[in-house]
Order: sequence, then C-alpha cells, then structure tokens
Amino acid sequence: MTSYVLLLYCQSDFKAEIGSLGFIFFRKGYYYYIGSAKSGMHRIKRHFSSRKRKRWHIDYISTRMKIIGAIIFKEPECDLAKKFKNFEGIERFGCTDCKCRSHLFYSPTINLEFLST
Repeated sequence: MTSYVLLLYCQSDFKAEIGSLGFIFFRKGYYYYIGSAKSGMHRIKRHFSSRKRKRWHIDYISTRMKIIGAIIFKEPECDLAKKFKNFEGIERFGCTDCKCRSHLFYSPTINLEFLST
C-alpha cells in the first residue's frame, strides 16, 4: 500500500466550506494532508493542478494554499495518519471512509517530526 503526505502552506487565514463538513477556519501555517496513492502518481499530480472538479475535501483548499511538495510512503494512509498524533487535526477532514480522527493536520511552523516515527 502506498500513501503520501502533501505539504501545504497557508499564507493567510481564511474560512472555506468543505463539502459536507461545512465551514472550516484555516489559520496561517503549515498543513499536512495524508492520502492514498492507489492510482500511482496521478492523484498526487492532481493536487498540483489549479483546474479540478471538487471531489475530495482537499480539493476545496489545495487551490487556496501553496503546495510545497509531497512525500511518498510505503504504508497505508491510516497508519501514516497515526504518526501525526502530536499535531492538531482538522476533525474528520479527508477520512470519512475510515475511523481516523483526521487526515489533515496543522502546525504553525514547519514540522517534519512525523518522518522520524
């Protein structure tokens, strides 16, 4: 199973309606989105596109934040999300089909501690 962490930078605070989750306030800082790379690099490439239909939660914010890059992992996305236990999670974001608390995490400063766990 392959998954990835999409690193995003939010340059200023904003509020956005995220599908069925409703309105969510996003603060300036760094966000880490965990996704599944089931279809290889296609899904990751899609995140970098400014023209896309809003299909997943991440689509509602990826065009409003600066995408720094993506890191690929050879482990299931839910296992990867557990490595973010010390990060603030955006409740139910990106994980409506599993039991994780979140697949989007926030840090006011860049924080790569998840790489060492």
